[in-house]
Amino acid sequence: MTFLADSPTPYHAVANAGERLEKAGFQKLDETAAWDGTSGGKYVIRGGAIIAWYVPEGAGPHTPFRIIGAHTDSPNLRVKPQPDMGAHGWRQVAVETYGGTLLNTWLDRDLGLSGRLTLRDGSHRLVSVDRPLLRVPQLAIHLDRQVNEGLKLDRQRHMQPIWGLGDDVHEGDLIRFVADEAEVPAADVAGWDLMVHALEAPAYLGRDRELLAGPRMDNLLSVHAGVAALGAVSTAGDVEFIPVLAAFDHEENGSESDTGAQGPLLGTVLERSVFARGGGYEDRARSFAGTVCLSSDTGHAVHPNYAERHDPTHHPRAGGGPILKVNVNQRYATDGSGRAVFAAACEKADVPWQTFVSNNDMPCGTTIGPITAARHGIRTVDIGVAILSMHSARELCAADDPFLLANALVAFLK
Repeated sequence: MTFLADSPTPYHAVANAGERLEKAGFQKLDETAAWDGTSGGKYVIRGGAIIAWYVPEGAGPHTPFRIIGAHTDSPNLRVKPQPDMGAHGWRQVAVETYGGTLLNTWLDRDLGLSGRLTLRDGSHRLVSVDRPLLRVPQLAIHLDRQVNEGLKLDRQRHMQPIWGLGDDVHEGDLIRFVADEAEVPAADVAGWDLMVHALEAPAYLGRDRELLAGPRMDNLLSVHAGVAALGAVSTAGDVEFIPVLAAFDHEENGSESDTGAQGPLLGTVLERSVFARGGGYEDRARSFAGTVCLSSDTGHAVHPNYAERHDPTHHPRAGGGPILKVNVNQRYATDGSGRAVFAAACEKADVPWQTFVSNNDMPCGTTIGPITAARHGIRTVDIGVAILSMHSARELCAADDPFLLANALVAFLK
């Protein structure tokens, strides 16, 4: 819950992940520097992505990797390059919708603003305005009597938040405000990557506090579990593989970026690790051939009000442990051998698990699993935690499921 609240953007998420790993003894590496083959925990951050790994004592150049894959981004509203706008006495911020967000969940909600500023010297400054600043107001029912028969939102006209009063729009107002919040001169700001975030804190729900509601569970839930598992394994002392966490950005819009799963980041880091330990191409090939990736992303719990939308023989339940995602058309990368790997990890950790398959009449989603398998030739298994309200500004899961996922990931990495 703390990790969700402290990570309103991918940039904050990887910074928080790095901080937690450093407390476990990991060292941050510079991509432009030479790497050595020493043992221990290491990580690199590029934009909103982080790759972290732990080299055990005695690991050879052809030692296989065990990878936890995840992504740091979530659907939301993101600030446009010319953000200052307004009309009819309202000052507004121009935003663009990112990913497949449930637009209505951003209406009439107190919103903050967060992200990173790029300064003229090339450095970055994280910023988070974590107080009520913005609001996307819904049209009153008196002006749309049919609204409860089906709300239709135009991304351009209806999703621009308000943040003040006034008829004059002054170019640069928002960035001057954000720069002041970040305590940097506005003249030093050369670029920005800013996004809106919901302010309501994560919370337990229910009579017995069995449920957990919060923002960005898709997919910071998996990132957190991966960080926790990697930190735990790094102190175990009996690791047979090289455990890796690969948390990418831009999964929600196709992963095609230098920090997305379609990019070369993971392959480059793994190869440099092999070469730093004295290996060559043959060692790289042997290592990758023995490597397995668990691609962890949230999935759909059966919805009690829409049970007909789910496959009639596969009903993943909240609280039933992590799910194995299967799709024969390779929207998920799981096959029979991958199922065996996941089942063995759950059995070792004494964690229950379940299977997710889409209803044949519903298009199946996808994630970084098939991308990782195809790009790197690595056996990949798609898993996750079953949630409700996926891609909402506020999602819901069983309170124990993140813990069960983390335990299964520890067993897999070992």
